[in-house]
Amino acid sequence: MTDVQGTAQDARDLLVRAVEIPSLSGQEGEVAAFLRDWMAARGFEARVDEAGNAVGERGRGPLTVALLGHMDTVPGEIPVHVDDQGVLHGRGSVDAKGPLCAFMAAVATLPDEALAAARFVVIGATEEEAPSSRGARHIRTVLTPDVVLIGEPSAWEGLTLGYKGRLVVKAQAVKENFHTAGDGSSAGDDLTEAWFRVRAWAAQAGEPGGVFGGVQATIQDLGAGTDGLHQRAWGTFGLRLPVSVAPAQAETAIRAALADLEGLELTFVGHETAVRHPKDNALTRAFRVAIREQGGSPVFKVKTGTSDMNVVAAHWPVPTLAYGPGDSALDHTPEERLDLAEYDRAVAVLRGALTRLALGAAKAD
Repeated sequence: MTDVQGTAQDARDLLVRAVEIPSLSGQEGEVAAFLRDWMAARGFEARVDEAGNAVGERGRGPLTVALLGHMDTVPGEIPVHVDDQGVLHGRGSVDAKGPLCAFMAAVATLPDEALAAARFVVIGATEEEAPSSRGARHIRTVLTPDVVLIGEPSAWEGLTLGYKGRLVVKAQAVKENFHTAGDGSSAGDDLTEAWFRVRAWAAQAGEPGGVFGGVQATIQDLGAGTDGLHQRAWGTFGLRLPVSVAPAQAETAIRAALADLEGLELTFVGHETAVRHPKDNALTRAFRVAIREQGGSPVFKVKTGTSDMNVVAAHWPVPTLAYGPGDSALDHTPEERLDLAEYDRAVAVLRGALTRLALGAAKAD
């Protein structure tokens, strides 16, 4: 086995083992310890921090590059195996242990000249799949990077510049019970009217021209019932927000639209601000070159979901993009799987881009 083959196999073994270790949000301790030990054995200064993040650092140069991935997964057990086509099946293979392990494997094999020019900090964050985003919220307070990579699936040729924001509306209508033959509206009627108004507001908010610029509204939960004395209806409405609509702005507008519905209680959670980064800077240029060197054609993307990019953007106002192997359409699905050949290409792209970025910064100095 050549050194190149050995390095690629080591990177694959890292990913397979990481996917084999269950790590639901809030239960990442075992995989964090594994990732820490893997990094420590390959020259990283590695630790598990106060938030449970697996953190590894290599390099001593003045440029600080943060590579922020996450190691938690959503529920759903998928038997972990590599099929005869070289595809890894398992929960977290795409979202997002694939991107995180690609970060680790690339930084572990950077040349000495890159390590002399930059400091690379890889973070396997906790609770990205939970509303808390505990790992990212902690690391943003203790690290001040010059460049940020977010580990999320984009396909190996894809560069993700932005994610939509989010707001969750929890509505409840309570009314005294009355005979259905009587006059008036039920709690279910009022709750339904609230949804119609939220949906109507969403349809006219945002910007024209594409899904990323508009407000998307969906019902996440809906129900009604009575105890014989009171009626109760409830609903949870999820909003995906564009850059032009801040969560606080959406909350104010919805409260105003629903103000005349008596007995309606509203709670707003999950405030995340949308973010979109520029596509022409030293970071994106380094990746475009590296992707072409591997025979690919770079594709810029924006996503309608959220990620830890939303959490750190205001705290880290520096060149940022999300990158990682895998098809994001497979996130959270029973079919989650990652082609290991694509993973290999992503590691090579990362190694080339990070080297180019570090040497370019050193030359500029």
